[in-house]
Amino acid sequence: MSDNLIKILSFNTFSKEDIVTLLSVKSEAEREHVFNKAESIREESVGKNIYLRGLIELSNICEKNCLYCGIRAGNKQVERYIVSEKDVIASINHALEKNYGSVVIQSGERTDEEFVEMIDGVIKKIKTISDGKLGITLSCGEQTPETYRKWYKSGAHRYLLRIETSDPELYYKIHPQNKKHFLVNRLVALRHLREIGYQVGSGVMIGLPGQTVSQLADDLLFLKQMDVDMVGMGPYIEHKHTPLYQFSNNLIPKAERLNLSLVMIAVLRIMMKNINIASSTALDSLDSNGRLLAIKAGANVLMPNLTPVKYRENYFLYDNKPYLTEADELVENIGSSEILKGYLIKLGEWGDSAHFFPDRNKIGLCKIQL
Repeated sequence: MSDNLIKILSFNTFSKEDIVTLLSVKSEAEREHVFNKAESIREESVGKNIYLRGLIELSNICEKNCLYCGIRAGNKQVERYIVSEKDVIASINHALEKNYGSVVIQSGERTDEEFVEMIDGVIKKIKTISDGKLGITLSCGEQTPETYRKWYKSGAHRYLLRIETSDPELYYKIHPQNKKHFLVNRLVALRHLREIGYQVGSGVMIGLPGQTVSQLADDLLFLKQMDVDMVGMGPYIEHKHTPLYQFSNNLIPKAERLNLSLVMIAVLRIMMKNINIASSTALDSLDSNGRLLAIKAGANVLMPNLTPVKYRENYFLYDNKPYLTEADELVENIGSSEILKGYLIKLGEWGDSAHFFPDRNKIGLCKIQL
């Protein structure tokens, strides 16, 4: 164990150089030291609770053409779908029956009026069916302030809008350079979400083609600067029907991607002590216990998939997605896992971000120069 690593982990704040050093650890012993520090901070700041978000992948119809994504508009080999009202209601009732406490509505990005009204209708169904008991997170992309305000008024209170990378040069290597894919639009949307009153989340991909540890360090500093309330980040997993797949032979090995993703989560927990951090489904594509290991490394939110199985095979954002894993099975695995001995699944609670409440009128997002 290097003295420098021990010294850095004793600091209250990290410089970029410190973060690069932490993300560059190679030995299992060094990683465990970082994980143990994150675990202790997590226990002090947010406890050893795990909050559940029942995930409903409402639709794979998308206007965007992101170069890494399996449901990009340009992928003609995907069967497009919208979950039926009957199946949405069944998923909501399942979350209620299992006492999950919250649901996430995720979809491809659209801005048309039909889509806006559909999401609004789903929000209202959740509120009515659950008698207000279920918390609601949305992950439906960039929208106008009016749309965000409409959904907030109907009952959504958390919103996840990932940026995937904070580095402009890398951003335009993984997105088309056109008006639908401006990084600045993403930043403006995050600001609008904050101003309206949402708990705001963002996140990045780890292990993208050509991505450096320095860029990942900047990503963590970006999330801290933006003062986000929650983060969903995970490893980049290639998809054979995307332009980025041509670089699949040059990616860092899956075991390294897993370790780097876990260390990213741990360092973020140390940097932003009381935010919510989701354990990404993509981690299970690298290791069958990936999501559980992320909890151990500092994450505190899990998203069991409630999407009916008949739709899931068409929501492949990446290859080898563990789409057939049942939600209840995941929750049972947590309860019986030696990895998470001592952790507690908090049923029937929204599990809002503790970071959001001490200063409701945070201005971090509004200070970003656009």
